[in-house]
Amino acid sequence: MKYSTPKLSLGPVPYYWSRETLLGFYDRIARTPVDIIYLGETVCSKRRPLKTGDWLELAADLQAAGKEVVLSGLTLLEAGSELASLKRLCREQDFLIEANDMAAVQLLAGNRPFVTGPSVNIYNARTLSVLAGLGLQRWVLPVELSRDTLADMQAQRPADVATEVFVFGRLPLAWSARCFTARAHNLPKDDCQFRCLDYPDGMLLSTREDESFLVLNGIQTQSARTLNLISELDDLRQLGVDVLRISPQSAHTETVIHRFHDCLQGTCSTDEAATELDELMPIGPCNGYWYGDAGMDSRQQAAL
Repeated sequence: MKYSTPKLSLGPVPYYWSRETLLGFYDRIARTPVDIIYLGETVCSKRRPLKTGDWLELAADLQAAGKEVVLSGLTLLEAGSELASLKRLCREQDFLIEANDMAAVQLLAGNRPFVTGPSVNIYNARTLSVLAGLGLQRWVLPVELSRDTLADMQAQRPADVATEVFVFGRLPLAWSARCFTARAHNLPKDDCQFRCLDYPDGMLLSTREDESFLVLNGIQTQSARTLNLISELDDLRQLGVDVLRISPQSAHTETVIHRFHDCLQGTCSTDEAATELDELMPIGPCNGYWYGDAGMDSRQQAAL
């Protein structure tokens, strides 16, 4: 049986990069074979290297380059001003919107199609069905769910809803009202001095045994290890996954995109690509959640 080839997407940049870094990054990304690009600040509203008009201009440029563009909203809303900004985002008619919080879902429901990000807790087919009735066009599997859970949900998902799976990048695990990066520098959240700019891939947190454990990214906590599901491409195809999401990192993102594209086109083996990509990660790989194990674990498909 022949399965369709999934599209490749690039998730929103989760870190605080300068304006020049962001614009240079997306200029390079425009020349890669990625199909869908998510734009916008999803972690902290204090991060404003680009204003709303800048994001929209960038979105238009990427769309002109042949990319499908999706605008992403904040994951954790903490102030009325953030809600007001989200309302303005949800009124934007030229691009699809990614809801990363149920407030965005409520603003979009019944008005226009939308995407849900991995932070929206869609854990069963019933939830998918309810959101489909509200206008859900595509959903991203929460990163903590397993392959077996995905298979069950794929068997029951509404026919007009597409599935996207996070396949490469540090795992987004949690969000808090407290800014961990500011706290690590003994600074209050309201006077953080934008210390996140010093950590283009987040601040590494290690255990007392000096084992890399988590990454602090402002109010977000990520895995220290990088998820890599390139070895599971055949399985993802067979499961009927429509889109594969790659999360940006400060270096080698273009190479990651090209390797996934090469494997999907059959011009590179997944074993060869997995070995290469492991060398391009800040710490190392993980895939435990895919197998129903601890998320930081890593094992090969052949071990099953």
